[in-house]
Amino acid sequence: MSFPSNYPNSPPSVRFTSEIWHPNVYSDGKVCISILHPPGDDPNGYERASERWSPVHTVESIILSIISMLSSPNDESPANVDAAVSLYSYIFIIIMQP
Repeated sequence: MSFPSNYPNSPPSVRFTSEIWHPNVYSDGKVCISILHPPGDDPNGYERASERWSPVHTVESIILSIISMLSSPNDESPANVDAAVSLYSYIFIIIMQP
């Protein structure tokens, strides 16, 4: 976790240093969750401002969000499309087995 000089007004960046194959983690290990996106309106219109960074977030709330992301990937906005396809192909195969 890296904190910018203007923290807590801007979010820290979070990156896994070992390889991880997850729909919401970029290939370089950077975590992609809404609360780590800069505050304000989303220029792409995907997230509400209330879902993005706010100075009320703590290291604990960030870690809890990452734990939640790991167990329940956001399939609406994958950072790693290949990982998302692999995951949901696997889930589909499991569900379709008799």
